[in-house]
Amino acid sequence: MLTDILLDNFGRRIDYLRISVTDRCDFRCVYCMAEDMKFLPRQRVLSLDDLYLLAERFVTLGTRKIRLTGGEPLIRPGILGLCERIAILPGLNELCLTTNGSHLARLAYPLFATGLKRLNISMDSLRPTRFRQLTRTGELNQVLAGIDAALAAGFQQIKLNCVVMKGRNDDEILDLVTFAINHRIDISFIEEMPLGRIDEHSRVESFCSSAEVRNRIAERYTLIKSMETTNGPSRYWRLAEFPSTRIGFVSPHSENFCADCNRVRITAEGKLLLCLGNEASVDLKKILECSLGDNLQLDQAILGAMRKKPKDHDFQISDDVQVIRFMNMSGG
Repeated sequence: MLTDILLDNFGRRIDYLRISVTDRCDFRCVYCMAEDMKFLPRQRVLSLDDLYLLAERFVTLGTRKIRLTGGEPLIRPGILGLCERIAILPGLNELCLTTNGSHLARLAYPLFATGLKRLNISMDSLRPTRFRQLTRTGELNQVLAGIDAALAAGFQQIKLNCVVMKGRNDDEILDLVTFAINHRIDISFIEEMPLGRIDEHSRVESFCSSAEVRNRIAERYTLIKSMETTNGPSRYWRLAEFPSTRIGFVSPHSENFCADCNRVRITAEGKLLLCLGNEASVDLKKILECSLGDNLQLDQAILGAMRKKPKDHDFQISDDVQVIRFMNMSGG
């Protein structure tokens, strides 16, 4: 099998692929999308067979970790079958999924049976009213039931993702850490990313750095820096008092991680995004339609795209629109 082929011009091995299976979501999180969101026409979204083929070609070319994202991936019809097919690809080390958790109570057991190894669950508040405000449509009790179902199903690797916003949910940092400890799961705190135009809040005023979050946690716990990695952007710390829980920090602004970037994304409409903070992309859907089953042509397009991956993003803490597409269009 071919390995170590996906290298960019800066010597970074690109072995982690995030695939958006849909741009649609049943939540309308304030930092992720507009309240009155217009989604892609269904005919523009990649078919399940196309999604599988792209996953298979990337694994053949050296990808070792795939994360399925959205939108909300669990509302995509056929998601269980797609997980089953991808999970058994020879050479793939890990298949993961990021979800808002609203459908996990129903799908946790069948998801675990597909061979899915890791779940990331987005949860920005433990207060029902605030949760509803931040998601606009979400119900906290559904997500909490989903977390319980995932634990009962047997998932050993579950992580909460929390986007921290000053004045919105930063007063819950310690409560969220306590929740993670009590459930023996991990949690990552994420700096808000400037994707898409939002009018609901000021990103400048709501910005909360990873250092500020760590300082809040250090008021109660002893943080120990860890060299552990899940092959993603989180930088992990352990709690001396509760070493089974890892605390991760995703810091695109304050602690730029571009030098170690090993990731690319495929959007639901088949665009290969080479950087989350850059509009540069390659239209793989068009190549799929033109190649007529010629994997060599597709492989060459993927390999060639790696040479276009930028050295870093240019995210700034600003209310100006830096990247037009919303997060749901970027593949999580």
